[in-house]
Amino acid sequence: MNRVTTETPRFLRACRSQPVDRTPIWIMRQAGRYLPEYREIRKSHTLLEICRAPELACEVALQPLRRFDLDAAILFSDLLVPVAALGVDFDIVEKSGPVVGRPVRDREAVGSLKLSPDLRELECVFETVRLLRKAISVPLIGFAGAPFTVGSYLIEGGPSRDFRQTRLLMLREPEVFCDLMERLADLMIAYVSGQAAAGIQAVQIFDSWVGVLSPADYRRHVLRPTRRIFQAIAKLGIPSIHFGTGTAALLDHMAEAGGDVLGVDWRIPLGQVRARFPERAVQGNLDPQALFAPGEVLDRMIDEVLAEAAGAPGHIFNLGHGILPESPIENVTFMVEAVHSRTVRMD
Repeated sequence: MNRVTTETPRFLRACRSQPVDRTPIWIMRQAGRYLPEYREIRKSHTLLEICRAPELACEVALQPLRRFDLDAAILFSDLLVPVAALGVDFDIVEKSGPVVGRPVRDREAVGSLKLSPDLRELECVFETVRLLRKAISVPLIGFAGAPFTVGSYLIEGGPSRDFRQTRLLMLREPEVFCDLMERLADLMIAYVSGQAAAGIQAVQIFDSWVGVLSPADYRRHVLRPTRRIFQAIAKLGIPSIHFGTGTAALLDHMAEAGGDVLGVDWRIPLGQVRARFPERAVQGNLDPQALFAPGEVLDRMIDEVLAEAAGAPGHIFNLGHGILPESPIENVTFMVEAVHSRTVRMD
């Protein structure tokens, strides 16, 4: 494990529940469509083209850092990018999301995935990490999708509201589903390890859609492969963030799966998370819609999140999910400055 000292950036100190001079803040999807400079790049490049072009991906990741006093940068990519290393053909369709050419819904399809990921397919991501480390002075967060969330895209063939095909495969053919989860865990371990070798200083594992599961199904089908990923990250010596949405009922199991930091959405008060897991740092959890509120309302909601965190070490301020494309930039600036202006306890 990397040693935490007084010279360590506040974001990394907060990940380890160490005292900080002010609450660190970064924003999920902080590089994205709410920024006019990003929209300008998208006029001539698709999302997937940007993800696969290190210079462009680096530029996009730098855009929010030029506007806001953020405490961390995050790699710009997409959750499905690493599945190319398994031989999966996919695209990212504007206003729709990732679309998989041939959904993975049976034993034959799972068996056709490469057992050993071809990391050459991911060199563009690793090069983006190297470029970013040279360009920034704040910590760089890498990321990957958890097996269930990435698997749901492969099974459904794209975004879904009810994840019906995913749950049907899980219930009807649990051995096939388990095989897919384990293969994806292997992929994400290799992917995060490659990012770490390139220079990331922390990593967030997104299990954005796992909240659709019951606690029993999470424990039976998802816990083991997810835990393997966090066990592998622990050996890399970088802090990890375990994030999901709609997961209040799953937090006990997610905490068991791992992560130095529990990232939660806005549906559960941070105080409850702290009380249940006093040894963990927490991340969140302002409702993304709050950025559309009048200034005094937004200010109050920011204060409420900070009050729930109790000013104690181990809190990273963030939204409860990704920033929305129409979010007013002036309110983003207000949020960052408001969070940094509040004092925190140093004990």
